[in-house]
Amino acid sequence: MRSDSSRYHVSNHRPSEADLAILAEIRRQTAPFKGGLSAPLGRPAYDEMMEACPPANGATFQQDHVAGFPAVWCRVPGAPKDVAILYLHGGGYALGSASGYRNFVGQFAARTGLDAVIADYPLAPEHPFPAALECAKAVYRALAASGYSRIVIMGDSAGGGLALSLLAAVAADQGAFGAGPVCAVVMSPWTDLTLAGASHRERAADEFYLDRASVEKFASDYAVDHPRRDPAVSPLFGSLSGLPRIQIHVGTAEILLSDSEAYADKAQAAGTDVDLHVWEAMPHVFPHSFAALEGAEQAMAMMAGFIRDNLEG
Repeated sequence: MRSDSSRYHVSNHRPSEADLAILAEIRRQTAPFKGGLSAPLGRPAYDEMMEACPPANGATFQQDHVAGFPAVWCRVPGAPKDVAILYLHGGGYALGSASGYRNFVGQFAARTGLDAVIADYPLAPEHPFPAALECAKAVYRALAASGYSRIVIMGDSAGGGLALSLLAAVAADQGAFGAGPVCAVVMSPWTDLTLAGASHRERAADEFYLDRASVEKFASDYAVDHPRRDPAVSPLFGSLSGLPRIQIHVGTAEILLSDSEAYADKAQAAGTDVDLHVWEAMPHVFPHSFAALEGAEQAMAMMAGFIRDNLEG
């Protein structure tokens, strides 16, 4: 636990022996496919992987359009009408879908008692920057305008970076967006599309799913010729002051570890309240494996608790 600031909390979590055994098997099974998913051919396989997440009891799903964009609502009985989770999915800005993520996001809806909406933002390479961010901003504005006065922003991987870019956009011009977000929760966020983080080198052998070539391809397809240091592309390089409380979960067995650490450092320096949870030996977006890994289930409980606490505070 860091003690240099009361507003910056770093928790390091060690895996159980049972989790280490399961992680070894996951590594064995995924090794032949490391760095192999690309768009558009990899989209069905990515959705199939995400759809394998167990559905939550009581959660139902509703296809919808929000601000003209396709979306999926994860509904739970008794959810308050003025609160919503806006979830932005991962997949390198090129993979993933609202439908594919519905079971995972439905877990957050059930655990928090809140309705959640997954935005089906346009994917690269067909729709490069700023298509995804413009969608996220439009959906947020539409939620605020339709009576959701308390909004939680969530995302994973590229969707985590997109969530943080949206967070900064709202903070910079709250008058254009209506209600400011209550808090944000991100898992393994991709905050630096320049790929300058040391973990791209230092954690390359530990990484389960990604390699530098595949991440570079995602970055190139999304940014194209746009400067990758633009804060709208890489939220690490933007102003991180005036943001609501943020919780970040990241594993040490992933090449995007530095993206979380550097973002948390800079956000803390800007006065933002950040909880950074670093999970030893865990892979990229490991909470998705909550049904198998004790650490993933613990992270899910922490995220749900963080959201509830901030809504009650």
